[in-house]
Amino acid sequence: MKQQAREQEQLEAVRQELAAAIANWVNSDAAPYVTAIQRLTLYRLQMPSEPIRCIFEPGIALIVQGSKRVLLGEETLSYHAGQLLVTAVNVPTIANITTASPEQPYLALWMPIDLQAMAELMVEGNLSPPRPQPTSRGIAVGQANTAILKSFLRLIELLDEPETIPVLSPLILREILYRLLMSDFGAHLWQISTAGSQSHRIAHAIDWLQANFAKALRVEELAASVQMSASTFHHHFKALTAMSPLQYQKKLRLHEARRLMLNDRLDAATTAFRVGYESASQFGREYHRMFGAPPARDIMGLLQAMGVEPSADENMQRIDTLSA
Repeated sequence: MKQQAREQEQLEAVRQELAAAIANWVNSDAAPYVTAIQRLTLYRLQMPSEPIRCIFEPGIALIVQGSKRVLLGEETLSYHAGQLLVTAVNVPTIANITTASPEQPYLALWMPIDLQAMAELMVEGNLSPPRPQPTSRGIAVGQANTAILKSFLRLIELLDEPETIPVLSPLILREILYRLLMSDFGAHLWQISTAGSQSHRIAHAIDWLQANFAKALRVEELAASVQMSASTFHHHFKALTAMSPLQYQKKLRLHEARRLMLNDRLDAATTAFRVGYESASQFGREYHRMFGAPPARDIMGLLQAMGVEPSADENMQRIDTLSA
């Protein structure tokens, strides 16, 4: 019992050191700080946020202070200080910060997972695979142990000595991957990283959808391309992503449509056909259903939130005609 209490005290002490380190580099509610270490990103928010639709890419998120909620399909995942969220495949989600204040801001970090590097580490380390597991969700939440927290702390401390980053950061990143494989996340990551596994095949199908979302989707052909029957493919795809292949494709299309209208100022008709819709009116209806507003209203709201006023020649009125 005393040993367990000491371990918990040590875990909490390292977490507090991590919080101080992140706060030192991100001292306001500014944009996320993308560091010089392979896309390691630090976050700080002083108040809860509204739910935002986004696509989580393969990566490791660690909440150091505060809490967050993620909606995956119809499932809700909540995680808080000291917990990791590990994403093994690209997954459309809805996420928001639920606990944050000026006195106790939300502090977190994120880094991508290199699944190829993880597979190589399994071979080089002669690691034994865990017992076969049924296909699990592409997102997993769990407690970070002290060793993982210490690894992240050492990684952030390299920012104080930028000349050491090229030499030392690859070693620490490799250590983090190893410790994840040795943790409760091991079986989850092994499924995705091991060639020939059901999850690995679904991950390949997801990669194809990411690159070809504007094309017509024939589920039987995609299933055959990863050597599965259509029914088996559908079952494992939904187990991993919490949605069907067609639902996944639709979310990809609508996320890309929003990006095109926001960044490139395309009108809705052009955008609809660019992302693969044959009917502009169907695009308008599905966009409204997903984002809660017609394209024009949604994009104008986003622009205003960023402090950007749309110009008259952007013809935002034209977009709304497709959104009834």
